[in-house]
Amino acid sequence: MAIVDDPVETIPVTRSLRRSRGRWRIFAFLALAAAVFFALARYLPALSVPSQAIARISISGPITTDPERSAMLSRMAEDDTISAVIVSINSPGGTTAGGEELYESLREIAEQKPLVSTIGELGASAAYMGAIASDHILARNLSIVGSVGVYYQHVDAGNLFDTIGIDLDKIASGALKSEPDFDEPITPEIRASLEDLVDSSFQYFIDLVAERRSMNSQQIQAIADGRILSGVMALEAGLIDETGGEREAIQWLAANHEIDPALPLIDVWPPPSGPNWLDLIVARALGDIGKGLPLDGLVALWHPHGP
Repeated sequence: MAIVDDPVETIPVTRSLRRSRGRWRIFAFLALAAAVFFALARYLPALSVPSQAIARISISGPITTDPERSAMLSRMAEDDTISAVIVSINSPGGTTAGGEELYESLREIAEQKPLVSTIGELGASAAYMGAIASDHILARNLSIVGSVGVYYQHVDAGNLFDTIGIDLDKIASGALKSEPDFDEPITPEIRASLEDLVDSSFQYFIDLVAERRSMNSQQIQAIADGRILSGVMALEAGLIDETGGEREAIQWLAANHEIDPALPLIDVWPPPSGPNWLDLIVARALGDIGKGLPLDGLVALWHPHGP
């Protein structure tokens, strides 16, 4: 004969198990919340945004137009928590339009708060165009500075195409449309049009240098051939104001704009990468914090290996 449990007797046991499971869930949740709280208390001071700071903008590598960079710099100009800005430059230059855009974005900041540029290994051509947007420029004694100029480079691959049996043809609406063509040498007419383009861009650049650096025609002519200079030579030529680095830049901000040198220095551009604060907190709560830390176009570029 089968034995049947009395359901009335099993109900209290079931209810007891449910209450026990519920208590353990609450306990586990509270334990996790406590771990997150203590991790937050430990790491939040280092991750919090200071009420006032000096911002650092790093410009490195080839410079091109960058809408994201322009938008960020525009926001910095209006950010009242940023007392001053240091532009850290290590770049050979880039496109003429990229240099112009960077200059205009930095001038927008300079109209609102103190702006100083420091040149590391290299601050040439379009990178120097960006530097002159600031109120004060520093470079190391042996930094490479200058290369004020513009160039256009053309490759004639016609002989190569002939060798491998490729023939290109085209129909254009005008004599200078689609010129220069990389399968043909530059004709005198095309060369003249390109020289006009280069001269126009160069005039814009050189006028900007003369205006921002308060240089007379004799001083401009001394650097208008596109030469590069050491930091010491650039100081003598009037292209920079002082030799030094970031420490001297902060000293200049303190002496000339009453900026507290003890203010934190924060990197704003390019945007910091890596795990966010929530990643760090969760990793800490799980005891695993160690694993959680992880040109085309017309150019203004210093090109040491060019023809």
